[in-house]
Amino acid sequence: MIEIRAGRPDDADDLLRIWRAAVDASHSFLSPEDRAAIDPMVAGYVREAPLRVAMIDGVPVAFMGTTGQKIGALFVDPQYKGRGVGQRLTDEVPRPATVDVNEQNEAAVAFYRHLGFEVTGRSALDDQGRPYPLLHLRRD
Repeated sequence: MIEIRAGRPDDADDLLRIWRAAVDASHSFLSPEDRAAIDPMVAGYVREAPLRVAMIDGVPVAFMGTTGQKIGALFVDPQYKGRGVGQRLTDEVPRPATVDVNEQNEAAVAFYRHLGFEVTGRSALDDQGRPYPLLHLRRD
């Protein structure tokens, strides 16, 4: 059974482990330098941001950060993909929900489209100005 709860400071190590595993499994397009530069930013984010954490058998398996109706981060431990964890988290976001996804992350694009998100736009660069195009999606 999937339990969703608010993140806690003591979750940070588990959430960073989840992020690293998820990115290593899905973000092969990142240069090693960009991957290394992003890691400490995420380490700070999982310590400080208000997050929702998905648990299975008392173990954190995914997390999501939102601002209002926008999903800013959603990462699922690859061992738990396909079990409905990501959908449970996204279902907590009020509609219309929006999210930006790396265009090269085909699995994430397919996941959001499966949940009913539609592409509303595209940016050539990511939020840090790196050459990783973003798709802007929305679910009403």
